[in-house]
Amino acid sequence: MTTGATGTHPVPASEPQDEPSDASGNEPAQAQEGAPTGLLAAAVAELELKPALEAVLMVVDEPATEEHLAKVLERPRRAVARALRELSDDYTRQGRGFDLRLVAGGWRFYTRPAFSPAVERLALDGQQARLTQAALETLAVVAYRQPVSRSRVSAVRGVNCDGVMRTLLQRGLVEEGGTEPETGAILYRTTNYFLERMGLRSLDELPELAPFLPEADAVEAESQEGLPSFDPDAPDEPATPSTTEP
Repeated sequence: MTTGATGTHPVPASEPQDEPSDASGNEPAQAQEGAPTGLLAAAVAELELKPALEAVLMVVDEPATEEHLAKVLERPRRAVARALRELSDDYTRQGRGFDLRLVAGGWRFYTRPAFSPAVERLALDGQQARLTQAALETLAVVAYRQPVSRSRVSAVRGVNCDGVMRTLLQRGLVEEGGTEPETGAILYRTTNYFLERMGLRSLDELPELAPFLPEADAVEAESQEGLPSFDPDAPDEPATPSTTEP
């Protein structure tokens, strides 16, 4: 088979192959490795240009230049540029909720400003959901012990907090705040969004913990009964996987 930019064409059976074979009759390794790439390029070149552009632009994480799109789709840059502008005009004329724009030297899909309320509601829906008890407890540990490592939080609560910490990070309530010099563990702290949601001007306004702690005699009695206790200032130890919280 010979592969070109426009497609794949059969080779007559009587025509000799140009590529030499080794003693075992196998094709050279270089030819075998290059074959899939050539076939893929030929398949891409046969695709309809506009749908192919839509598919590629749907997955890019930054604006794609016309040169890069032309290389990926095996088309002339001028044809790609024309197709992009026609697609953008089509979306505007049809009143679509998204737009194709040339920004920062490249093309990318964007939502139209007129539909921003729907997008904002979707984005904020998860952040406005109530936190679980486990998340609230973990957030309290970070707030009062920050900056604190994830393993230290797990030690204070007595359970693995990895899943809960990911939730707090996604909600924007905690953030990374450097690393621990001794172990290199990532340290976490609360964010300004946390203060905003709590109605605080600074961490100094956090309520004191003393009124909410049990009396010393009660703590000592519990320890003597064999209940687990944790020292937040002890060296970090890996949490037990069997008690992982969602």
